[in-house]
Amino acid sequence: MDLPKIIQACTQTLVDHVEELTDLDSAIGDGDHGLNMKRGALAIQGKLPELEAKSLNDALKTMGMTCMSTVGGSSGPVFGTLLVTLGKELPADPNAADVARALAAGIAALSRLGKVEVGQKTLLDVLDPVQKVLAAGGGDIVDRVRRCALDSAQATAQMDAIKGRASFLGERALGHVDPGSRSMALIIAALCDTL
Repeated sequence: MDLPKIIQACTQTLVDHVEELTDLDSAIGDGDHGLNMKRGALAIQGKLPELEAKSLNDALKTMGMTCMSTVGGSSGPVFGTLLVTLGKELPADPNAADVARALAAGIAALSRLGKVEVGQKTLLDVLDPVQKVLAAGGGDIVDRVRRCALDSAQATAQMDAIKGRASFLGERALGHVDPGSRSMALIIAALCDTL
C-alpha cells in the first residue's frame, strides 16, 4: 500500500472539487464546506513528508488531528473523529473485513458525536452502505465500494435533512445532495481508484 500516494489522491480530490462542494453547501448550508475541506486537504498535503515516515495508524491519527485543528464548521470534528477512530481500529495491513470493522467503530463514534443516525442526510448515509459492502466481502470489492459510495451520496438528494443547517430548510433541502456525503464519496472513490 502506497500511503503517500493514497493520501495525495484523497486530499487532491477535495481540492479539485472545491467549487462543486461549495455549490452543494450554498444550496442547503452556509456555503463554506468546500473551502473548509480544501483547507484541511492542503494542511494534510503539507504534512506528507511527516506522514510518509509514520505507520498507517499514526498517519490516520495525525490526519484526524489536522482536520480538527484546520477544517472549520462541523466538518473538522466529524472527519477528524472518523480518521482518529480508524487510526485506533485498523491493523497495520488491513483487509476488507478489517476496514468494515473499523468503519463500524467510526460510524458509532460519529453517531455519538453528532447524535445522528443513518437516514438523516449526513455522511453516515455513505459510510453505512460502504461498510455493509465491505463486511459482505466478495469479488470486485474495490469497484463495488467505489460505486456504492458515489451512488449513496447521490441518494441523499432524496432524503429529508434531519440534522445540521439543512434541517432548517425542511422540504426545500429535498433534491440537493448532502455536501458532507459528497465529500466522503469523493474521498472513498479516490482511495478506490488509487488501490
